[in-house]
Amino acid sequence: MLAVLLTSSCSGRRLKTDHSLHSDGNSVVTFAERFRLNIEDGYTRLTVLNPWQGASSVNQVWYLVRRGAEIPEGVDRQSVIYVPIRKIICMSSTHIAMVSALNEAASVTGVSGAGFLYDTALVRRYDEGLIRDVGYEDNLNKEMIVTLSPDLVMAYGVGSESSGYMGKIRELGIKVLLNADYLETDPLGKAEWIKLFGSLYCRETLADSVFDSITREYNLLRDFIRDNSTGRPEVLLGLPFRDTWFISPGNSYISRMITDAGGSYLWKETNSSASIPMGMENVYLRALKADYWLNPGSANSVNDILAIDTRLENLPCFRNGNIYNNNMRTNGKGANDYWESGTIKPHLLLKDMATILHPELFRDSDLFYYRKID
Repeated sequence: MLAVLLTSSCSGRRLKTDHSLHSDGNSVVTFAERFRLNIEDGYTRLTVLNPWQGASSVNQVWYLVRRGAEIPEGVDRQSVIYVPIRKIICMSSTHIAMVSALNEAASVTGVSGAGFLYDTALVRRYDEGLIRDVGYEDNLNKEMIVTLSPDLVMAYGVGSESSGYMGKIRELGIKVLLNADYLETDPLGKAEWIKLFGSLYCRETLADSVFDSITREYNLLRDFIRDNSTGRPEVLLGLPFRDTWFISPGNSYISRMITDAGGSYLWKETNSSASIPMGMENVYLRALKADYWLNPGSANSVNDILAIDTRLENLPCFRNGNIYNNNMRTNGKGANDYWESGTIKPHLLLKDMATILHPELFRDSDLFYYRKID
């Protein structure tokens, strides 16, 4: 059986998973809404859907072809990615975590912003000169990218795919795949992007195993919280910036996780594809009913919050000491593992939130990504 599983990888005969949530035939995607993987005869068709905020009917289609195999008839060579890929440049730390989860960290030759690296093994590789910092957007070091000669640059969409640094990289003949995991609204949908990486590295079986384990842990924990918690504490998120509070909408990833953790997000009724700017006064009035305050930006102490606006100390959640930030795991350079491995470990994020909101259910649990702000 093991031999069968191994030989099925990247061959076009990948084991199918339940795809009942989508209707596009043989896609192996179950929760994610921003990509599809369709297994064809001898190759995999990857489609990234609307890969930036506000995109509509925009699809990026790739054909993943085993090295040495023939390109499918009628397929543009520029749309082919030969797998397994051997060298990759990652423009986001969330991509790093998924590559590492598949034991392929050695393939990372470039990153955007080495100071954001948290994984100690990758930090060491950077210090040894095995990983280079290629810069960011207008400061992108195109010459270095050419020198690194990656099989693929994994980027994230921030606007029209024909503009900005992505277009400049393509002009160099380098393939750029837009990763839209940050736009997923389901925690499991975001984690499911590991299947995309599994197909790129011909490690589909391992990727499926990792994702199945994550799904099982997340669902068991969510159901336990639902069945054993009483009440739903009200939750405030974020921190104002120049008198404007950018509110995560009610259909966002973080709102979904608060619900699964047994909480009630203050703006759960809103619906938007982007953060909603609100005036300080409006947010303050609603925040008076918040029981907990999570993710207060860059705040490391209550004094950091008061430095922004002293009125915030009048919020009940402030007076009661119920402020928690997602910066427990940071290194000396300021890299935060919440933004790196948190994507691939939503079950640990969920447990942290539930431990905060319902401490009676997890009396002996320590927080992993979160810490209390004093």
